[in-house]
Amino acid sequence: MIEQAGGVPRGDTRLEALGWTHVYSGKVRDLYTSPAAPGRVLVVASDRVSAFDRVLEPSIPNKGALLTQLSLWWFGRLGMRNHLAAAHPSLGEHLPPGIAERAMLVHELDMHPIEAVVRGYLVGSGWAEYQKLQSVCGIPLPAGLSNGDRLPEPIYTPAFKAPAGQHDENISFDRTVELVGADTAAAIREAALAIYATAAVTAAERGLILADTKFEFGDDPASGELTLADEVLTSDSSRYWDAEGYAAGGPHRLDSFDKQIVRDWLTAHWDKSGTPPELPADIVALTADRYQDLIDRLTA
Repeated sequence: MIEQAGGVPRGDTRLEALGWTHVYSGKVRDLYTSPAAPGRVLVVASDRVSAFDRVLEPSIPNKGALLTQLSLWWFGRLGMRNHLAAAHPSLGEHLPPGIAERAMLVHELDMHPIEAVVRGYLVGSGWAEYQKLQSVCGIPLPAGLSNGDRLPEPIYTPAFKAPAGQHDENISFDRTVELVGADTAAAIREAALAIYATAAVTAAERGLILADTKFEFGDDPASGELTLADEVLTSDSSRYWDAEGYAAGGPHRLDSFDKQIVRDWLTAHWDKSGTPPELPADIVALTADRYQDLIDRLTA
């Protein structure tokens, strides 16, 4: 094994015994390849939790399985070509317990270095910028908006995926054209906005607001077709609110079904220098509950 993190070892010897070689670990996911599966990648979602570009301790119980389950649920409903080659339960027949439920076998793609961010509401870093410049990622917005307000229409605000250990950078659409070409940049924007629109309706039918989200895309090496990749519309990549609570207003109207509890606790207890403090048990438990609540609401 390489390093234990979030309940799933990086370089798990059980996978190695089945012929899988560990090739990469991100903040949350570990990637494996095998000569027996050319052109495929095994993506294993750990229970690791990150905030402010740091991986934290301890992990969030069952988080990896929930992220995987929710991605699979959405992939099956979006009508967009995606990277799945196989997924549990069929994949689980060939993987050890404890890994099968958090694994996806996917097609290897030529990935684009862009996070395709779509914002339907004014919140987070967008709200911070709006207060100073009346814009979000350089896109002008009407005056008089408040934190959490719905935008006149969803906006596409791409980011450049920085190398590991560096911060992602908000970029203009013109910059995405420079990075991937005009046709691909336009196709990514169109796909991201379309997926958001579909997902927002699905969420609303379940009493949820999809405030914002981000997607990643790659090209199929053989056909060149744009393909949705990575995770999709999970608690780690999206901000969901309870529609009833939002309408009622009050201090909890923007409570989200994700790791915002972790971010808030860290902001109050850490100056973002040195090693982050260990998360207390109650923060871990509350965060785990929020992840579970979201998938229960969406998939019930």
